[in-house]
Amino acid sequence: MPRKKAEVVKTEETNDNVYIAGAGLTREDEITETLRTNFMPYAMSVIVSRAIPEIDGFKPSHRKLLYTMYQMGLLTGARTKSANVVGQTMKLNPHGDGPIYETMVRLSKGNETLLHPFVDSKGNFGKAYSRDMAYAASRYTEVKLAKIAEEIFKDINKDTVNFVPNYDNTLTEPSLLPTTFPNILVNPNLGIAVGMASQICSFNLAEVCETVVAMLKNPDHDISTTLRGPDFSGGGVLLKDPDTLREIYETGRGSLRIRSKYTYFKQGNRIEITEIPPSTSVEVIQEKIIDLIKAGKIKEVSDLRDETDKNGLRLAIDLKRGVDPDNFMKKLFKITPLEDTFSCNFTVLINGTPMLLGAKAILNEWIQFRRTCVYRRTQFELDGKLSRLHLLEGLEKILLDIDKAIKIIRNTEEEKEVIPNLMIGFGIDEVQANYIAEIRLRHLNREYILSRTAEIAQLREDIKELKRILSNKELIDRIIMKEQAEVAQKYAQSRRTKLVSFFDETYSSDEQEKTSNSPYTIFYTKEGYFKKISPQSLRMSGAQKLKEDDIITDTIECNNETNLLFFTNLNNCYKCKVKDFGEGKASVMGDYVPAVLDFLDGELCLGMIATQDFKGEGVFFYDNGKCSRVPLEAYQTLSNRKKLTNATSPKGTLVWCTGITDHREFSLFSTNGRMLIIDSSLIPLKTTKSTQGVTVISLRKGQTLKEVHFSDDVVKKESKYRYRSRKIPATGAIFKDADSLDGLSRE
Repeated sequence: MPRKKAEVVKTEETNDNVYIAGAGLTREDEITETLRTNFMPYAMSVIVSRAIPEIDGFKPSHRKLLYTMYQMGLLTGARTKSANVVGQTMKLNPHGDGPIYETMVRLSKGNETLLHPFVDSKGNFGKAYSRDMAYAASRYTEVKLAKIAEEIFKDINKDTVNFVPNYDNTLTEPSLLPTTFPNILVNPNLGIAVGMASQICSFNLAEVCETVVAMLKNPDHDISTTLRGPDFSGGGVLLKDPDTLREIYETGRGSLRIRSKYTYFKQGNRIEITEIPPSTSVEVIQEKIIDLIKAGKIKEVSDLRDETDKNGLRLAIDLKRGVDPDNFMKKLFKITPLEDTFSCNFTVLINGTPMLLGAKAILNEWIQFRRTCVYRRTQFELDGKLSRLHLLEGLEKILLDIDKAIKIIRNTEEEKEVIPNLMIGFGIDEVQANYIAEIRLRHLNREYILSRTAEIAQLREDIKELKRILSNKELIDRIIMKEQAEVAQKYAQSRRTKLVSFFDETYSSDEQEKTSNSPYTIFYTKEGYFKKISPQSLRMSGAQKLKEDDIITDTIECNNETNLLFFTNLNNCYKCKVKDFGEGKASVMGDYVPAVLDFLDGELCLGMIATQDFKGEGVFFYDNGKCSRVPLEAYQTLSNRKKLTNATSPKGTLVWCTGITDHREFSLFSTNGRMLIIDSSLIPLKTTKSTQGVTVISLRKGQTLKEVHFSDDVVKKESKYRYRSRKIPATGAIFKDADSLDGLSRE
């Protein structure tokens, strides 16, 4: 939309007042012009002067801070208070003490953001991997420059880089730092500008230096053979995908997958996570795991603790018995930030222009930058030696006749004539004459002059060598290669981030399918304990360990994808899968279902139904002698709901339930010693989950239905005719222990 802009007007003064011609008039102006004149300069200022790093690997805020510390003598001196550095930096950076100190924190050794920190810190500087471990105020901490900072300021006073005025033209500062190694790839950098951003991951210093040497020897060098992959300060495990790395090396864009590193301690059945991806924090991971536990998606954890302290990161996870730690971690990698992505965006400023470059292109640009630095340094040294040689050559000329020089000076009447007379007397220029005239009287001896002129031969050799370097690009490249070897020898570290094959470490669908189809036998007891045992473990096991007076009510063969429905005394149904329980053994009591599924206080599990696909019916028997038959589809939901209310009849207490897909016979035992056998076909099918059903066994006052089983499990085949009824309700017959198939008395 066009905006209104005030018209420029002229004023006319009268006797009574001031008359303004055209007052109140406005004219319309296109908003695109306003954006062009105001927004674009702002955007370019943010891009060029704030957010995007340059070829030396620093943003302006980094460079101003480090150069201030260099000027304060903190490269070799003792530490000083951070507040002192912050205050001095404001002479170059006027954006406030808060942002300056935050920049210092990120560059510090204590914060552990960089692979090679430039600030040697003392005190609490927080931790990059912890959101809650905040850094202390600048008045409490102390800093100096780290040893590696020598490499970023090396030869800075030899005209290697340009210096520009600061914001108020009272000081000068370097436009770039003459880093002797490709810091742009060695330390990470993140910047968000207007319309663009930059996120550069860090690489191992030794590998970067090796790659530079290889590229100087062969411009067509394949950097993937020497630059193995990113190396993050927080370590972790990089799932190496050659195609992704090649894309990053060529285009500067791509997403990396980083996993946390963990250790399993068999004693205590504990997992300790000690390294995490750089894109998350230990608090975020902990909160996500807690949320998943509350949602019922994680059942294997008995305790979770954040034990992170000043000694390092540590997230402890105590596992329940029978849980496979490796499979559990694969599950966490899939659903938590313990495995995360790092999106690379190698946008850098090249001669003031933002460019998206691949890693190889960035190294080529850095090599050109470093060649310029070495050339300018060599030219600076050459100029200095030429100037020194010129002075000494003038000094050499008076060596032949020192007395003549003294005589000329003594016989000169005016001081201003001394220089011209020396120039005439010895055939030297004004610069040489000034140098000779300034020599002290005590130095006018042959020994002093001989010792000075002895430098001439060495200077001529040095000048010859410097000129040879300036005229030969290969010699400059050799110097750069030598510098890379020296830096790598001094500061190289072992890789912190482990590299593994992307395909070897991926939790593939084939592996998930294999796990899902693994056979198990599940056991459910009257007291609410659940066990999942593999066939191999079951073959090698002895008797099932149970709680005193507890019995197994259900034994079912299934797999990990089998659905389980647990029905409670509060008429709720809790849904889960077999895979939500850890693998157990016969020698343990198993998982207590109310605890695993987070039942309400006082809520008890009264029955379980297992179904693969919710086909068939569920049969529910209540203590008042009633029974209902409901399609299992009634318990299937489109959403992943874990809890269903009004799942059973509220008018009776559930005694037993089961799922069937065909007709089955049930044996019902009442408290008066009678047993009744009925067929499921006698029970009418209902569609409502909470229906109380029909009466199947007639009970007298004070009597209840005590237990129910499949008749094939408890009654001898030849004895069933005594108890079977062709219609309901029926009273059944007195049960005889001799008819019991399991040998148990039902009294």
